[in-house]
Amino acid sequence: MLGQALGRVEPIAGIIGAAFVLYMQNILPYALCFAAGAMIFVVVEELIPESQRNERNIDTVTMFTMVGFAIMMLLDVALG
Repeated sequence: MLGQALGRVEPIAGIIGAAFVLYMQNILPYALCFAAGAMIFVVVEELIPESQRNERNIDTVTMFTMVGFAIMMLLDVALG
């Protein structure tokens, strides 16, 4: 019962979120770029140094990171 009662907020928050997106439509691309940059920062700051701890696999990890980034960029450009 409590879960159902707490779910009543979701449609209201969805409408407020949709109105906010429509209102901020001009700056939305910049906000999304900021969010993407924050995620890239987290990956570079936390995950890449963690993957470089084992000295035997440094080259392999670096190559797969570069290949993965290239594939991601290719798909981003190709699929728009």
